[in-house]
Amino acid sequence: MNDDGLTEAVQEAGAVELLLIRHGESEGNVAATEAHLAGAEIIEVPARDADVNLSDVGQDQAAALGTALARIAEDYRPDAVVSSPYARAHQTAEIAVGAAGWSVKVQVDERLRDRELGILDRLTRVGVETRYPEEAERRSWQGKLYYRPPGGESWADVALRLRSVLAELNNLGTGHRVMLVCHDAVILLFRYLLEGMTEQELLDLAASTSVLNASMTRYVRPSGAGPWTLESFNVADHLAEQGVEVTEHAGDASVRPR
Repeated sequence: MNDDGLTEAVQEAGAVELLLIRHGESEGNVAATEAHLAGAEIIEVPARDADVNLSDVGQDQAAALGTALARIAEDYRPDAVVSSPYARAHQTAEIAVGAAGWSVKVQVDERLRDRELGILDRLTRVGVETRYPEEAERRSWQGKLYYRPPGGESWADVALRLRSVLAELNNLGTGHRVMLVCHDAVILLFRYLLEGMTEQELLDLAASTSVLNASMTRYVRPSGAGPWTLESFNVADHLAEQGVEVTEHAGDASVRPR
């Protein structure tokens, strides 16, 4: 296994298990929640989105995740761990793998990065409505799946890059177990793709469900080919069991087209 990310990690064999992890709470999550509660227009983050670190709680969550992963029997542990290159995800992966005592190297794949927001980056909903009212109207009209902010991505754009990730998991051969450490929207879009959801089903899920920090979502297909089966979704019991705070930092719940 080399350092080129998911391509070389799994392309020679079909994966039999896919473990999706949302990163631990980040400083950006905290700042976004504070800005929303204050009715502010700008989210005051210390760095660009790719470089925002885990909060102290997020580091504790990543360590607790690693303790939970350490319970997995050796024959069932992931043989590939691939992370979004964004700091909050990569830090989660490194801390968790270290706490689990696994020898596997964390690789990165830019296709797992969070959605890019373009001109809306760092703006709250109030900020968008105040500074870019035409974009707020367009977002409301088109809905979350298809709205693309200038310079950014729609959820459909993110899904397109995730399709190429899944294509690499679909090669036949001996099985791999793969852990991907990524972001809340990415996990929802994996569900959209893996379960063949409609736009309405995806947006209903997004409007009603917050993917918890450091949560686990698990898919299996014992044959290493064909459709995946969702075994568990958004599980964060391992945090509460270890006395670590469970945090819920959701995106904008206004996702359906008007």
